[in-house]
Amino acid sequence: MKKGSALNKSRLRIGVLAGGSSSEREVSLRSGQNILNALHRLGYMRAEIIDSDYAGLKKLFSKKFDLVFNILHGGSGEDGTIQGFLETLNIQFIGSSLSASVNCMNKVFCKYILQETDIPTPEFIHIPCYAEISPDIIQAVKVNIGFPCIIKPVSEGSSVGVRIIKEEAGFLDSLKKLHLQFKEVFIERFIPGPNITVGVIEKFDELISLPILELVPTNEFYDYEAKYTAGKTQFIIPARLPEEVYGLCLEIAERVFRIFKCRDFARVDMIVEKGRFPLVHDINTIPGMTDLSDLPAEAAHAGIGYDDLIEILLLNGIRRNEKEK
Repeated sequence: MKKGSALNKSRLRIGVLAGGSSSEREVSLRSGQNILNALHRLGYMRAEIIDSDYAGLKKLFSKKFDLVFNILHGGSGEDGTIQGFLETLNIQFIGSSLSASVNCMNKVFCKYILQETDIPTPEFIHIPCYAEISPDIIQAVKVNIGFPCIIKPVSEGSSVGVRIIKEEAGFLDSLKKLHLQFKEVFIERFIPGPNITVGVIEKFDELISLPILELVPTNEFYDYEAKYTAGKTQFIIPARLPEEVYGLCLEIAERVFRIFKCRDFARVDMIVEKGRFPLVHDINTIPGMTDLSDLPAEAAHAGIGYDDLIEILLLNGIRRNEKEK
């Protein structure tokens, strides 16, 4: 689309990048189909879904899309790989840049940045790929974190591979298995308390924090099944927090969005210790957009329907790209 040209919905070519090869492929496809349906309802009839395989990426060139809506979840779709690919080839896209994607997807990088910018985050111990899993780690956990604790892969999403370890017995075996499977993991302090998530969207030059969503899963925690199975999680909007804590959570979410230089949309996940002290544990630069996803539910509570949400993100991306030309 040429600079200064009026938006012509019927001519705008939009590629919805969905699918990919990560463990979140099916969720990405569901998100992508929802977005495509919304774009068609809005009149963007030349929108289509593109996978991130070789054939799909070739289409990005042959069809000369005006804009790509990246909704790949996890893996190379969210860790900066596809973002770097698109940026290198000057393909305009909706979503965060390479650097923001890297620093948010790698949860250890993310936590170090949070610590250095005085954003509260749960204490953790990093177990790199080359680490030897020995009984010494148990002592380090006892001193620095305590039991129960949580073991998490460094670069997975949708709670894939997350394990809650309630006591010392069985801890080392669980750590060895997860370390072998995911290569790089970290151990985080388990914090009982409300789990909340704050969606943040950009509308031109304005940041909009959406109503805070409190997550009450029927499972032990908000795992993959709880996230994507109907009836497995109760959504409470707005979250049941004291007014001053609620305001602080919104403030933290917007600050995090700016610190990491996120673009267009993101979701900041927190746990509120003792119902009063919010700690950030995850930043999602490509939030799910399925029927059961958090961000669309928050937007709906704010009076922003699904189609309106998609058009806000689309127009924000178009406007940013026009300014950068």
